[in-house]
Amino acid sequence: MRARMKQRSNTYLATILVLSVLLRVAVAVYLDDEVDAPPLLTDQRSYHALGARLIAGHGFSFDRDWYPFTPAEAPTAHWSFLYSLFVAGVYALSGAHPLAARLTQAILGGLALPWMIYRLARHLFPSPHPISPSPHLPISPPLLAALIAALYGYFILYAATLMTETFYIVVVLWSLERGLELVGRLRAQAPMRHLWPLAASLGLSLGVATLLRQSILPWVPVLFLYLLWAGWRAGPLRFTVIPVELAGLIVSACILPWTARNYVAYGDFLLLNSNAGYALYSAQHPMHGTNFQEFDAAPLAEGWWGRSEPELDRDLMRQGVQFILDDPVRYLLLSLSRVRAFFEFWPTPDTTLLNNVGRTASFGLSLPLMLYGLFLALRSPQFLRRNGLLFLFAAFHTLLHLLTWAMVRYRLPVDAALMPLAALALTDLVQRVRSAIAQRTGHRGMSNSKIIESLRH
Repeated sequence: MRARMKQRSNTYLATILVLSVLLRVAVAVYLDDEVDAPPLLTDQRSYHALGARLIAGHGFSFDRDWYPFTPAEAPTAHWSFLYSLFVAGVYALSGAHPLAARLTQAILGGLALPWMIYRLARHLFPSPHPISPSPHLPISPPLLAALIAALYGYFILYAATLMTETFYIVVVLWSLERGLELVGRLRAQAPMRHLWPLAASLGLSLGVATLLRQSILPWVPVLFLYLLWAGWRAGPLRFTVIPVELAGLIVSACILPWTARNYVAYGDFLLLNSNAGYALYSAQHPMHGTNFQEFDAAPLAEGWWGRSEPELDRDLMRQGVQFILDDPVRYLLLSLSRVRAFFEFWPTPDTTLLNNVGRTASFGLSLPLMLYGLFLALRSPQFLRRNGLLFLFAAFHTLLHLLTWAMVRYRLPVDAALMPLAALALTDLVQRVRSAIAQRTGHRGMSNSKIIESLRH
């Protein structure tokens, strides 16, 4: 019986993954071979240009002056090195055709993202919680989470765009899944030989995430401190320090080759990308007043254009901090205004029909489920203790972007991390409906508190 249920579950998961790929491929074909499709997602221009320049042998550079501060033919470190190499790898086989990169990413992302959310949900809900709309269709919260991810409008759209979102979300989920597993092993005081592989995979996932988007870096020390705290509570701290050190070394090993590249290119130190300073500068610029405009880029001061990127990155960072110190009240109000930009789920007149439909049909429908799932989870202290890392990430990532630069697409890793809670909410709601129907018809129904009781164990 158990083997048959496992086989059926695997069949459902495979069906979900196929559906996920087909939806993303369809959108990729719809967007076609145009770089600026859909409009407003202008990072696509940069990654397309970098991919084409790389296969032509010009390295990480542009053939003309480029946003925000890169002169023509000058080396740049502003954009993700790893994603640029992905686009270049596809273009090396297909020629500089955006559709080829869209299709490749649609297939890879369509498989990896729902599967990783499924794996994360299995960590959160290790016991099966079958919903049985019919005797022949049992489905668990992990499968539901994968299905929601397959159908989620934002994930479908970004899987077909030349941007870092899809791969970044996948590796962030991977790091959270590995982190939760490592926390469980630390609390169980597992032998060191069981911790090494987990620490190595955690470090690799964080390293890859950093190469896709360095904004993950502030989270890394918070995660390591959480691991140290969890290990310290369970036993001798030295057994936790070694796995954390290993993970940190692997993250460093992913970054250092690019630090060396930057030093060769500029003769100056730049850890990875040159976008942190400009992001802080532009997001806190007085041009916003107290109403953040996420699509408006701040102009550079006179004489700043064409300077070395490491030097510009440091100076822009200092200027961004100075904007905050000059008027902390304005900064507080500006940060509060970013709540709208971060959580926006309603249609707006300043964006395309495709984006409006995707926004409302994804986060607009999922937000109530995520909140209800969070409510259910909060009723179980054991569940929170076991999976606190997930909620810490969601809170930290949200706060980081509210204090710096907030856009809807920057929220997507949190959507993905909390998607299992939406599945938990659906499970509970279906059980409640079945119980109500059973009571009306005089049949014995499933207990409405089954999920919460199972979480407590």
